[in-house]
Amino acid sequence: MQVLTSFVLGAFVAYIGAWYFGLVEGNFALLLFLASVVTGLYWLAERFYFLPQRQQAAAALEAQTLQRNQELGKLGIAQVDVNLSEAKNKLLAQPWWLDWTAGLFPVIIVVFVLRSFLFEPFKIPSGSMIPTLMIGDLILVNKFHYGLRLPVLNSKITEGTPPQRGDVMVFRYPPRPSLDYIKRVVGVPGDEVAYLNKRLTLNGKPLATRELTEFLDEDSMRYFKHYEEDMGTVKHNILNDDARPAFIPGADDFAFKDQCRYSVEGVVCKVPPGHYFMMGDNRDNSLDSRYWGFVPDRNIVGKAFFVWMNFGNLKRIGSFN
Repeated sequence: MQVLTSFVLGAFVAYIGAWYFGLVEGNFALLLFLASVVTGLYWLAERFYFLPQRQQAAAALEAQTLQRNQELGKLGIAQVDVNLSEAKNKLLAQPWWLDWTAGLFPVIIVVFVLRSFLFEPFKIPSGSMIPTLMIGDLILVNKFHYGLRLPVLNSKITEGTPPQRGDVMVFRYPPRPSLDYIKRVVGVPGDEVAYLNKRLTLNGKPLATRELTEFLDEDSMRYFKHYEEDMGTVKHNILNDDARPAFIPGADDFAFKDQCRYSVEGVVCKVPPGHYFMMGDNRDNSLDSRYWGFVPDRNIVGKAFFVWMNFGNLKRIGSFN
């Protein structure tokens, strides 16, 4: 078992190392699932096989020691230099290969369940959601709001609440599902979304906006136009960059692209059934549905709702719209 366990642990370390150095495309959900299964099997083996064997060996040692002491007592030897307690503890102790497998199972399974079905942490890596979310924000994502999904397969097992316009949602990036993206839902199935001359229109009705004080991006040390946008149920802030054109350069080929019309003014799309149109709040600095298309329901990960830490700015902690 030591050799087998060394091989298994080595395989996990090799996979993580290859992922870290970019040699393979990692899948943390799959890695955590496999770790849960492997350590769970070791935990069961420990509970129902290895531990009873060690307990039997300890009981046998205790019986042998008692019998030996009785025989020595008949010979008039009362003092025996044997530390039975220490010997039993050595027999009952888990070997290293069980410490690193069965011993880790309770922690791994708790993380697996929490991450898969309740809440998952994410770190914001880019500025596409500024000013709502900043680079370095550590956020929590509600995994059950839109319905529970099977880990790895991401198949929905409960219905939950359908995504609503204005939700900040984490999803699997359609061109590369191993990557998680975060954007705002601006169009639900059946909507006609128009983003023309940097103005968002839903089903023929322009969204109400209110101009705010210019926003200073401290990373680029530039000011951007800053607005509050009203989606009816959600009010949130957006940025515009006058230096960027209104048209969408370099849009990819994607499923249902025939539902979109591109022009020098921007884009108009009809959202197909079971899909969502996503945009970043940093409108001119966001790679979103305007470029790579619609997000299918099967790609949904969860609803982002809370910044639990930003080590560079503790004032960022809290909920957001």
